[in-house]
Amino acid sequence: MPARPISPETLQLIDTMRDALAGCADVEEKTMFGCHVFMVNGKMCLGVENDELLVRLPPQTHAQVAETAGVRPLSPRGGMQGYFLVGPSAYSTREAWQYWIDGALAFNPLAKATPKKKPKAAAESADPDPDPKKQKRTAPPARKRHSVFDSDL
Repeated sequence: MPARPISPETLQLIDTMRDALAGCADVEEKTMFGCHVFMVNGKMCLGVENDELLVRLPPQTHAQVAETAGVRPLSPRGGMQGYFLVGPSAYSTREAWQYWIDGALAFNPLAKATPKKKPKAAAESADPDPDPKKQKRTAPPARKRHSVFDSDL
């Protein structure tokens, strides 16, 4: 399925986010959760989904932030504490916009980075524990069975 085209409004919001992060040294852009995400220092920090901002804030403030008008948790089931989608009504002023950007950037140094997954083949071949009891077991080779129908008996 081809990717959906990004609306001009969303592209403008992404560019505005780039401008806001221009002073940050280590910024990488990715697509995650269906959003255009900005990784700062290897950690998801901010993003854009349609006309909403994706912000990552301290998980301990989740309940308080979730009550803010125009803000909703990224995961409705609460599985991603501290991740929010901020609607245009909650960032409509320059001060409100800066509040969300500053909050996410302030939390970023404290946020846990998601460990990078090793490729499956590399992980299996790089087993540092040579203990044969812990190594993957394979079945012994099958023995040839003779039957009464074999001609060599």
